Amino acid sequence: MTPIFPNMPTEVTAPVTGKRAADATRPLLIDLEHALLRNAPVMEVALAFVAANPFRAFYFPGWKLRGRAHLKQKLAETVGPDPGLIPVSEKVVDLALDAKRRGRQVFLVTAGDELPARKIAARFPFLDGVIARDGAGDLTGHQRAALLGERFPNGYDYVGGDATDLPLWRDAGEIIAVAPDRATLHKIQALEKPTTIVEGKSRLRALIEAARLHQWVKNTLIFVPAVLSGTIIDPRTAIACAVAFLALGLVALGTYLINDLLDIDHDRRHWSKRFRPIAAGDLPIGMAMAAAAVSIFAGLATGAAVGLGVLTTLVAYLVLTLAYSIHLKRLPIVDVTILATLFTLRIAIGIAAAGVFASPWLLVFSMALFASLSIAKRYTEIQRILIKGDADVPGRGYITADAPLVLGLGLATATVSVVILVLFIIFDAFERDVYSNPHWLWLFPVIIFLWVGRIWLICQRGELTDDPVVFAIRDRQSLILGALSAAAFGLALLGAPL
Repeated sequence: MTPIFPNMPTEVTAPVTGKRAADATRPLLIDLEHALLRNAPVMEVALAFVAANPFRAFYFPGWKLRGRAHLKQKLAETVGPDPGLIPVSEKVVDLALDAKRRGRQVFLVTAGDELPARKIAARFPFLDGVIARDGAGDLTGHQRAALLGERFPNGYDYVGGDATDLPLWRDAGEIIAVAPDRATLHKIQALEKPTTIVEGKSRLRALIEAARLHQWVKNTLIFVPAVLSGTIIDPRTAIACAVAFLALGLVALGTYLINDLLDIDHDRRHWSKRFRPIAAGDLPIGMAMAAAAVSIFAGLATGAAVGLGVLTTLVAYLVLTLAYSIHLKRLPIVDVTILATLFTLRIAIGIAAAGVFASPWLLVFSMALFASLSIAKRYTEIQRILIKGDADVPGRGYITADAPLVLGLGLATATVSVVILVLFIIFDAFERDVYSNPHWLWLFPVIIFLWVGRIWLICQRGELTDDPVVFAIRDRQSLILGALSAAAFGLALLGAPL
């Protein structure tokens, strides 16, 4: 926290004037919606309502036509998110704790219903009470200012973060503004009161993190058909594949955001996913929704520019991904089959972009290999739950008793992938004129066997991270095996003697 105006225009460089030290006799009032919580409560409730059944979103237009108050009333009748998991600003909590240690009273202020505010306030025993509306409808900024003026005639300090808090800041002894926008900062400056700015996290950085750019390595599968067919050296083919790669990345970004929105409750209970930007509150729910829509539209438009085949496979990828996020991820065995299919669709997009023959051996190999990797991810989750002593995997259809079966399926599909790769080399690669010396390709089954064997060895030991692909790009031995694969492929193309 800094008593200055960060990110203000260049002409505003000095802090506001006035007595800086807070009066220890003045209570500290904290706005629930704009300061303590990282998301608007109505957005949290609406998301929890839709996440349980995405088709419930069709209720919103009818409710909204009858007014915002009716919409909020209907949402209030639903089961909202767990108050103990809703992300809050730790800086505001620290500020409140410091005020309490100094002997000041600390109150939570809300423009909405008192009951939800009390549920959240129960998390913080240092609060002295909750100040809320008395009647229907949300309180405006002026109404809250009048209410607080009657309640605290000797003054108060106010923690807010929105332009609607200006009437309260105007009456406050000290202004504490939580990540206000530029326009609000200018209005705060005009009040000429002692001011503290609580800086928020960069939303752009949170959006970039939510994009999971490291996952884009999976999209390089688009280039595989062109590389294996030797057409990658054609500039038109290379450009088409590169544009398709971008298109898929944009569509995938949108689906990642939608998945994180629908899975927000489970992510907040997860040992690592709770740090994802949406679950942690670093990326506002409304911004995530807007970014998802824009990203998916941009991706489909980019894919259409490559060709109808690319657009068709992108739509198939989008539909299957949304079905997975909405329901299929909760069906055991079906979930990993869908994940393997999504990987294989990346290759199908590459086939459409390059305009080459679709080798059935390559597609079957992809299904087997990525089914094994997806199962490894599930097995890791089951192991973590087993260590915690729980029985069910949150948000999935597995229980800890499924561990032996999941392990067996993972090893079986890994073995099948190696066998299919051998058949691919015999019945496909050796029949093509692309390779001057295809015998070098025999290194591939050995390398794949070593790699999937390592993945499952690490997985069995409980040392695998959530995603085997992410693990691979950070694992030294996996990178060495990848380099050997590239070398073997190059030697096969060049016809080096064996």
